[in-house]
This record gives sequence, C-alpha cells and structure tokens, in this order.
Amino acid sequence: MKIKVYCVGKTAHNALQNWLPEYIKRLSHYVRFEWNELPELKNTKNLRQSAQNEAEGERLLSVLEPSDVVVLFDEKGKSLRSKDFAEFLQKKMNAGTRNLVFIVGGPYGFSPAVYARAQHKISLSQMTFSHQMVRIFVIEQLYRAFSILNNEPYHHE
Repeated sequence: MKIKVYCVGKTAHNALQNWLPEYIKRLSHYVRFEWNELPELKNTKNLRQSAQNEAEGERLLSVLEPSDVVVLFDEKGKSLRSKDFAEFLQKKMNAGTRNLVFIVGGPYGFSPAVYARAQHKISLSQMTFSHQMVRIFVIEQLYRAFSILNNEPYHHE
C-alpha cells in the first residue's frame, strides 16, 4: 500500500516545516509514503467561501486516481483513538488497498464534490485547529499508528 497526503496550500510557518521531514523519514520505514502540498489559490480576498471551496476541490479531484481510497480530515468526521486509527490502516492494508489518500483541506473545508468522492471522514478533534497545524497532527498520527502496528514503544497507554 502507498499512503499519500494532500494538503491545500503550502506550510507557511518555519516551525511546522521543520517537523515534516523528520516524520516523512520515519514513515518511510513502514510504508511507501508521499507528502503533497497543492498551491494555494491566488487572490482569494474577494472570493466567496463556496467559490474558494469549489476551486480547491477541482484541484484536489484532479490529482486523484479512480482507484484511490480517499479519507478527509474533517471536523464532522468519525472520532478515532490512535489505536483505532492504527486498526483502520491495518484493515486497508489487509484489504489490498493500493493507494490510501488522506486530504487536509483549506481553511473552509471541502467542496461538495470532494465530500462525495471521499470514502471516509476522520475528525482529529472536536476542537478547531488551523489547517497549517493539522498537517503535523496528521503525519504524527500516521507515524504513531505504524509504531502501534509494529509493537514499538512510541505509543503509551
């Protein structure tokens, strides 16, 4: 299985950028992994939220393969403990999933077309986080899940 993560926009904060390479390296020991940042839309100041979501959605949909299993990180998604997330990944691997694609949306979430394309929605918390910070939570939870699946001491209960 290959795991791909797509994020809308570049990581603007240096502190967050410094964490990504370390976790990408760690994940590469367990799974084929790809981190992708799609360019932010230009001139969004006068753009309606729905129009911004539609434009971001078109970009996201254009990078997906028909066979991709798509998971959105969304506040309305299912809440999982880290062990449950690890089990979710294990089930996808056991099912022979070729590409498992996780998507971190922009500041206003996803377009209706992206919601329709997704097979799963996962919530990271009931709290609201910036779409910049969510990236670190996503990659850390992916690493944590694989450390759980491999019975490594990273995760504590």
